[in-house]
Amino acid sequence: MTPPAPEAWPALPYAALRPTADTLQLWTQVVGKVRLAHTPWLNHAWQVTLYVSARGLTTRLIPAGAQGLELEFDLVDQALVVRSTSGQTRRIGLRPGSMAGFYAELMESLAALGAPTRIVATPNELPEATPFPEDHVRRPYDPAMATALWRALVQIDRVFHRFRSRFLGKSSPVHFFWGAADLAVTRFSGRRAPPHPGGVPHLPDAVAREAYSHEVSSAGFWPGDNPQDGPAFYAYAYPPPAGFPDAHVAPAAARYEPRLGEFLLPYEAVRSAPDPDAALLAFLQSTYEAAADLAHWDRPALECEEGVPGRPRTPNFD
Repeated sequence: MTPPAPEAWPALPYAALRPTADTLQLWTQVVGKVRLAHTPWLNHAWQVTLYVSARGLTTRLIPAGAQGLELEFDLVDQALVVRSTSGQTRRIGLRPGSMAGFYAELMESLAALGAPTRIVATPNELPEATPFPEDHVRRPYDPAMATALWRALVQIDRVFHRFRSRFLGKSSPVHFFWGAADLAVTRFSGRRAPPHPGGVPHLPDAVAREAYSHEVSSAGFWPGDNPQDGPAFYAYAYPPPAGFPDAHVAPAAARYEPRLGEFLLPYEAVRSAPDPDAALLAFLQSTYEAAADLAHWDRPALECEEGVPGRPRTPNFD
């Protein structure tokens, strides 16, 4: 499998990215809550996530009574596209403005499509929780940075799927959680975990405890929350096994961040590597192995060779 050229991984300078990433996070929270309002609960809140698409981020199909909806952030043409299985479409331009304005436009569009929706209209997992209809602060938005972020997510999604194909046990989809604005993939040992302590800002403890009901090794990417770390890949285990912070992981730019309880790898270290795919896969694999070995997962029963397009795996019945 030939990796794409290095220029396929766009630059994401933190200072330029952060204002647009913050606005996108709030927008995705509104759209994600629309999906939450219509979709039956799945294990680990997998029913609320978004997915990388050929244009940006999408909810995929949402049940809404007798019809279905799909909401897609088109980060090429800069619009939130709301489609109904009735054949109708509404478009909301992505531009600087207030959350109150964005929220009102989306609610009006859903009502016009015959799918009026009521959501819990306050942000989750953020220190500030001003209700969307009351948030009149003008939010910045740079279309070029939004497109660059999406193009990075396209590459990350592709590599995450390669990593996911190496695991036979229970694994999450590769999906975008709008609470923390991170693209994530999670592996499960199959064992129950101790109750999560909760305490996530503006998130019911019951949601966190259900999400972490079983032992996990999880990795992802997020735009970051400070200029020192910048956009970064992360990896953590829950519950964290003894010795996990001291584990040796690759590549050399990766480090353990006690503040987060996670390993971090700067996006720029992957982007600038001679082989970005190999650098990211090394981080994903080494952090998983550290978690699995220290927690004594049954690795032979859970792992397999990386999937190859068009070739079924040979079952091992021994």
